[in-house]
Amino acid sequence: MTTLARQPQMTQAPTTDTPKVAIAHGDGIGPEIMAAARRVLDAAQAQLDTTEIAIGKTVYEQGHSAGIAPESWDVIRASDAILKAPITTPQGGGYKSLNVTLRKTLGLFANVRPCRSVAPFVPTKHPGIDCVIVRENEEDTYAGIEHRQTAEVTQCLKLITRPGCERIVKYAFDYARSHGRKKVTCFVKDNIMKLTDGLFHQVFDEIAPLYPDIEAESRIIDIATAQLADTPERFDVIVTPNLYGDIVSDVAAQLTGSVGLGGSANIGNHVSMFEAIHGSAPDIAGQDIANPSGLILAAVQMLNHLGQPEPAADIHNAWLTTLEQGIHTVDIAGESTRHKVGTQAFADAVIDRLGQSPAHLQPVTYGSTPQAGAEQSAAPGTPTRKTHKPTKQLTGIDVFLDWDAPGRNPQQLGEHLQPLAGPDFKLKMITNRGVKVFPGGFPETFCTDHWRCRFTAADAATPTHAAVVALLTRIHDAGLDFIKTEHLYTFDGKPGYSMGQGE
Repeated sequence: MTTLARQPQMTQAPTTDTPKVAIAHGDGIGPEIMAAARRVLDAAQAQLDTTEIAIGKTVYEQGHSAGIAPESWDVIRASDAILKAPITTPQGGGYKSLNVTLRKTLGLFANVRPCRSVAPFVPTKHPGIDCVIVRENEEDTYAGIEHRQTAEVTQCLKLITRPGCERIVKYAFDYARSHGRKKVTCFVKDNIMKLTDGLFHQVFDEIAPLYPDIEAESRIIDIATAQLADTPERFDVIVTPNLYGDIVSDVAAQLTGSVGLGGSANIGNHVSMFEAIHGSAPDIAGQDIANPSGLILAAVQMLNHLGQPEPAADIHNAWLTTLEQGIHTVDIAGESTRHKVGTQAFADAVIDRLGQSPAHLQPVTYGSTPQAGAEQSAAPGTPTRKTHKPTKQLTGIDVFLDWDAPGRNPQQLGEHLQPLAGPDFKLKMITNRGVKVFPGGFPETFCTDHWRCRFTAADAATPTHAAVVALLTRIHDAGLDFIKTEHLYTFDGKPGYSMGQGE
């Protein structure tokens, strides 16, 4: 017998009024799978007060640059949840991602993606996978703050905040405790990004001791992803910054047999959003072949979050029974497939099996009772702010130049800059793409037209902002184009900036 050892739940206290849910049909295959999911919800007698809203490509084309009209924002803000089908976001240009806009605007700080096998009924090389990815959902490079600075260089700012780290790490441990999970693993790349990912790891290490009943470990994201792909059963709950979480949650979902099986919850303190993890697949839109499972399971997460565990379990068990009996859409068809069906026929099969439980897979039960003996935090995901405010001291400035003189000789640039440092600063180094090229650089180092010039205080005195302005004025008057500056601060005497590679 194949079992699902644990069934992750999204539960909170039931509300006295019928929950208000905004329904977004999305783009591509979105309307088809939403129709299927809504029919399943209705058949299971879920108690929902729904209002349809339009978002995505059609709204963009109507002139709303954010992909959502003001009246839809009003509906969402008055709702308890959003059930959203996939929307289309263009690659490399065009409008910004509405998914990111919704998450950040509404404070949907935690993306929760359960990934578990239903083997042998859906083919997979990893029948033991049963993990949950808890992804920070608002920060990191997904702030979307990008600039083209020179002819050859663009930048993207990676923003990691202490409150954001505290909130998501605490949420991950609260989730593990309340859902019978035994371990939380932190995925970071702080061997390279020592300040940003270093902060995430530091907060993880600070919070982990508050949960002595949960095993805690940290891994470097590259080897951790390789281990996830090879032996996913070693992981339980994974917590990670935004970009890594986006990638590893798709990896984990594919390991279950198909990303088409994955549902996703975006949890906020006011409204939460539930969606399939896959895209809008416009190439198969209108053909009635898309798998609605991801959105159906997202609806299950939504019902649990809204305090309706009975219809959630009924739908989930009917879905398991459908797969177990070999009724599959084309994307998951395999040796156990008896009936290959389309989108709506699959929904019909789930509806026909409401009230049934799987014979081989472990039936699902949902409820709000925490694991025996585990204390519950009063406010899951609430950051614990530190009361200590560190002493902040300015010690220098990084001046970024667009400099493209013939030969791009860093020695020439350094000799030009040194007399411009003035009485308050000294030129400590120049880097190109982070590598120190002056003083003492190597001719083998490739250089582009983007230079970081680090000026530090000439003596123990703290430079003034007036001194910084005077420095920039001298650089400008010398015919050099500064395109960005970053102040160098220490916090309680510790540098709040990274060294140059080779410094």
